[in-house]
Amino acid sequence: MNENEINLKKIVFYSNIISYSLSSIVLFLYFSFILILGFSPTYFQNYLTDSYITYGIFSGLAIIVVSIFLTLIYVIFSNFYLDKLKDNE
Repeated sequence: MNENEINLKKIVFYSNIISYSLSSIVLFLYFSFILILGFSPTYFQNYLTDSYITYGIFSGLAIIVVSIFLTLIYVIFSNFYLDKLKDNE
């Protein structure tokens, strides 16, 4: 195997590791939100302290923000690490 094939395998390996890890975190958050909503919906009906925002609204927005943040992590990782590996070919 030449150096280009080794770099390509390394790029694919690291890309898969980071994308599967971050995707599994997002899926865990979404499915846990749905399971709590399905089996204990009264939890999401409670209000946060002294506000009109319920735990359901807060949890839904938190999942969206975490998903955006994890996408940002993947983009930064891809731009700063994977692109350098690709440029070394």
